[in-house]
Amino acid sequence: MSSAFEVRGGNRLKGEIIPQGAKNEALQIISAVMLTAEKVTIHNIPDIVDVNLLIELLGDAGVKVNRISRDKCEFQADNIDLAYLQSADFKKKSGRLRGSVMIAGPLLARFGKALIPKPGGDKIGRRRLDTHIIGFEKLGARFIYDADDNYFRLEAPAGGLKGTYMLLDEPSVTGTANIVMAAVLAQGTTTIYNAACEPYLQQLCKMLNSMGARISGVGSNLLTIEGVATLGGCQHSMLPDMIEIGSFIGLAAMTQSELTIKNAGVESLGIIPEKFRSLGIQLEIRGNDIYIPSQESYEIQTFLDGSILTISDHPWPGFTPDLLSIVLVVATQAKGSVMIHQKMFESRLFFVDKLIDMGAQIVLCDPHRAVVIGLGRQHQLRGITMSSPDIRAGVSLLIAALSAEGKSTIQNIDQIDRGYQYIDERLRNLGADIKRI
Repeated sequence: MSSAFEVRGGNRLKGEIIPQGAKNEALQIISAVMLTAEKVTIHNIPDIVDVNLLIELLGDAGVKVNRISRDKCEFQADNIDLAYLQSADFKKKSGRLRGSVMIAGPLLARFGKALIPKPGGDKIGRRRLDTHIIGFEKLGARFIYDADDNYFRLEAPAGGLKGTYMLLDEPSVTGTANIVMAAVLAQGTTTIYNAACEPYLQQLCKMLNSMGARISGVGSNLLTIEGVATLGGCQHSMLPDMIEIGSFIGLAAMTQSELTIKNAGVESLGIIPEKFRSLGIQLEIRGNDIYIPSQESYEIQTFLDGSILTISDHPWPGFTPDLLSIVLVVATQAKGSVMIHQKMFESRLFFVDKLIDMGAQIVLCDPHRAVVIGLGRQHQLRGITMSSPDIRAGVSLLIAALSAEGKSTIQNIDQIDRGYQYIDERLRNLGADIKRI
């Protein structure tokens, strides 16, 4: 696979783009197929590295996988090879993919045991698994840490998992999803308070309910799950990827482009459109599409008392942390200033040195906060050679490169491919000058 993008910036893009299926939803939904022996058909699957790795991992574990098209797949987990899930090959493959932690809940619920690798994936700071493990323990699972292998082992008690009340220490999306998948087959009622309520999780609960689960409180932070004996098959279609939609809104503003984002799943975007409007970006909701006109300039709003705007991440329905990198890069060419406060991950702002090298005016206050002083297009960013530290920073740097003067080279683009399907091809269709080298 090519390892770098060569980008020549300054082109105004024009046209329509359809967002891919949601990456963060896909990892949960595809893991959930292991909860039943019946056939599950999933639509709108993103064709990206992380998702394809998970599908490959399930296939290796004995799940029948029929990839009907790039975005549609049938799964049937009626003959799981439990011995494979203890093998060196499984440990090696699952260790490459942070999302592989999501199969622990289904395996524990259905087969009474699971193995969790040490998390892989992004370099954005510590990503704890405590919420997952503590939740499983409250359902009665025994937790064993294998220091030699750096693996977590989980075993259900002889009588299976038992429903209980739990208050999560943080509203972790993957933690909540994993616990929900374990609880749907547990005996009795499980109540999860301080549960995550992101659209991804709502989608998972809707899918599980269509398989015969009994989950109430979907969309709130208090979930009640009445355990059932078995689950059946279903059809499920994934939401459009809200992070990609936010990325395209930012891209349009930075490059003064006229774009229409088709089938954007507008009802599930929460406050994302409003956050981009607070940067001065014009956008129109047209049915289920978002139209962004070409804008010569955009001005960051202030708070009502005139103080500098702060944009920070919060658990849903607050602003998603995955879009803070995009907001930060878009602010570099706005008029005005903004404080970006990344509360969740301590290393996610560490790509700003590349933007400073490109000519952006940013003060990195500490690992969590950066002040962006918008250039108001008086000085165009200049192309440089840079490397992508994580998925979202990679796309932020790509947006910066597309708006910059001259040639940029972005290395380590495997990180971008992990989360965005055929991004270079789709941007070329809009008029971008980008190629793999």
